Amino acid sequence: MANARAQSGLGVGLTGPGLLRSLADNWWLLLLRGLAAVAFGVLAFFWPRLTLITLTWLWGAYALSDGVIAIWAAFNASGGDAGPRWWLGLSGVVSVLAGAFAFWYTGMTTLVLLMFIAAWAVIIGATQIWGAIALRSVLQHEWLLLLNGALSIAFGVILMVQPGAGALAVAWMIAWYTIFFGCLYIALAFQLRQYKRA
Repeated sequence: MANARAQSGLGVGLTGPGLLRSLADNWWLLLLRGLAAVAFGVLAFFWPRLTLITLTWLWGAYALSDGVIAIWAAFNASGGDAGPRWWLGLSGVVSVLAGAFAFWYTGMTTLVLLMFIAAWAVIIGATQIWGAIALRSVLQHEWLLLLNGALSIAFGVILMVQPGAGALAVAWMIAWYTIFFGCLYIALAFQLRQYKRA
């Protein structure tokens, strides 16, 4: 296994699992997830006077788009060894449900919204860490996915521990998180792109 990783640079060999090969072939889906996160973060950061309803709708739109892209990537996995793709599909389903919930309950209080976003971040982070562990034997730069997962969990825990922060501070914290989250996804997408099958 070490020889295979050494020969393939990033370790995304042609003989890797179906999920890994599919992620490399569909690297642009990961890029879309990253761009959606960065777009949401930029909007939240440069629109500091957001009302709670606007923030809820923006976040709901981001969660829905992220979930749809993740589910699409999970179903696009090809090959005989596509079993580990469940973590990708689960993160997509969680995001779609979270986005739908945000649109359905737009009148929720700030505390409920923060706890909801915090729980979403922790679940998404856990699925990303699981995905990084599942792909570690064939993907040398799995640390990008691992870091993304750790960042999500840390963000969720911070929101749970300090829910009383001001609205502006919360909006900026969410903005910074999604921008960094998106940049890590974009970096991973371009790493995978190098190993796209001809």
